Amino acid sequence: MNAQLRILQSLSAVITVSTSERRADLLERLYQLFSSSAEEFSEQQIQLFDELFVRLVDTIETSVRASLARRLADMPKAPPNVSRMLAFDDAIAIAGPVLERSARLDNGALVENARIKSQTHLLAISRRLLIEENVTDILVQRGDRPVILSTSSNSGARFSEFGFSTLVRRAGGDDELASIVGSRGDLPRLHLLRLLADASEVVRHKLEVADPLSSNSIRRAIAETVGDLRAKGARASRDYVAARAAVEPLRAAGSLDDAAVAAFARSGKFEETAVALSLLSDLPLGEVEATMLGERPESLVILGKAIGMAWPTIKGILGVRSQNGGISDHQLELSLGTFSRLKPATARQALEFQRKRSSENNSNPAN
Repeated sequence: MNAQLRILQSLSAVITVSTSERRADLLERLYQLFSSSAEEFSEQQIQLFDELFVRLVDTIETSVRASLARRLADMPKAPPNVSRMLAFDDAIAIAGPVLERSARLDNGALVENARIKSQTHLLAISRRLLIEENVTDILVQRGDRPVILSTSSNSGARFSEFGFSTLVRRAGGDDELASIVGSRGDLPRLHLLRLLADASEVVRHKLEVADPLSSNSIRRAIAETVGDLRAKGARASRDYVAARAAVEPLRAAGSLDDAAVAAFARSGKFEETAVALSLLSDLPLGEVEATMLGERPESLVILGKAIGMAWPTIKGILGVRSQNGGISDHQLELSLGTFSRLKPATARQALEFQRKRSSENNSNPAN
């Protein structure tokens, strides 16, 4: 180390009087000197290099700092202070590699960075091999959609109760995120049930077929969720006898179509609308009622599209779906977006899956 110490002392002496080009050359010499024996240095020796790295990095251009960041990010014994300095740089080309890969950033630095830096910084953190709960708490709360998707997809990410609760809440209306969160093996059952209660039929189908090893537990959770929704529908104490008497003759006459359902919806006839949807979709009335009373309007949009309903009719159905005032303008806007994006074939596939699952649940309640 004596020869290296002399070189460090000589580098230190010329840093302050050098031009920017000269300092870039000095940084390269310093890096080569450090990387050649980094694994053999003690922490005290690394500190000597660290001090010079910090002095040099503060005076060089972005491209040179970015190059250094990429190289130090993969070094297990990289100087810690300069690593932290690079991680907090505003330029993601500099901060990104260190945030994503450096083992020299402690948990406190990651927490601080996640709290104050940009979404691209958060995205880099979300890609780390291991992420502790107090970091993911911030990522799922502050992060935009790409950050949330990346964090929830990371098998090395650990989540607190708050983190899981936030993920489930943010998965509402986002099928891709709901599928990712629902597929996590560490998702507690309570959160899985909450996710499934708000999930579309497409998501439920994906979760059930994605992992054969967990399909039975997913199926039981879905059945439990549907059972809860049916119970809510039963508590509504609706009388469908008169509704059936009004709707079934229309089907027999071949007149139960989009226009007939739209007329029921415009008149605010919940029971007649539910019976009509049940007959047209070949789903049990209790399941259609649960869909209409549920908190998630998207399931009703999928059902309507699967049986060929036009948007004005679906909009009318959404208006009578709830006992407490229908649907908000925001939910209506989101539902129109779902209707516009949803392909008829996808909706029909979801409906067919729902029919099959309903049939299985009725024939074998234990599943």
